[in-house]
Amino acid sequence: MKTVLCCLLAMTTLLSASKPDAKKDSLAKYLARVQNGQPSPPVLSLGSIWVDSGRMASLSADYKAMAVGDLIEIVVVQGVTATNANSVSTNRTLNTSSGITSLPGKINVGGVSSLLGLNSSEALAGKGAASTATNVTTNLSGRVVAVLASGNLVVEAERIINMNHEKQTILLRGIVRRGDIGPGNTVASDAVGDLELEIKGKGVISDGTRPPRRWLRTILSFLDF
Repeated sequence: MKTVLCCLLAMTTLLSASKPDAKKDSLAKYLARVQNGQPSPPVLSLGSIWVDSGRMASLSADYKAMAVGDLIEIVVVQGVTATNANSVSTNRTLNTSSGITSLPGKINVGGVSSLLGLNSSEALAGKGAASTATNVTTNLSGRVVAVLASGNLVVEAERIINMNHEKQTILLRGIVRRGDIGPGNTVASDAVGDLELEIKGKGVISDGTRPPRRWLRTILSFLDF
């Protein structure tokens, strides 16, 4: 019994000691990822007293995003609505009859005037309708990751939300023209070229609503008698 209690106490001590280390590792990874996209510091020429990042160097500069690493706010307002309706209708009727109406002489053909009668009717009516509606409204703060030769900015924004064992990730990429950036350093998503918007979730809610994988559906289809 004492051995079990000692083991539990040791495990508790190790877990409590590993939490600060895990927090430090997470912070280090975050700083490395954020600093990876920052521009390199300017090269100072020997004997010069001018510094591009000095306080007096940006008196007339605009605070809007213009260089790699600058922040920019993207107003995401995306609404997609698609409706498709089709209908097909066909009707086919077939009537045939055969018999003997007359014979040489005075033979009575009343009993064989109708030997065979066929009636066939076929009708088909099909209708199909599909409707899709998607609406996304949010604000994302991203940064400039590259500047193209044309002067346009390549921006990227990512938001990760962890709450109640549910992780939601929003990722946006696109190309922004400097003239489309508003006074508040914001740009609308409909003005972003080559827009890529990805929203995905992972956790108890997403796993419960996610359809089964294809191979699992195939196995279940064989078991469904």
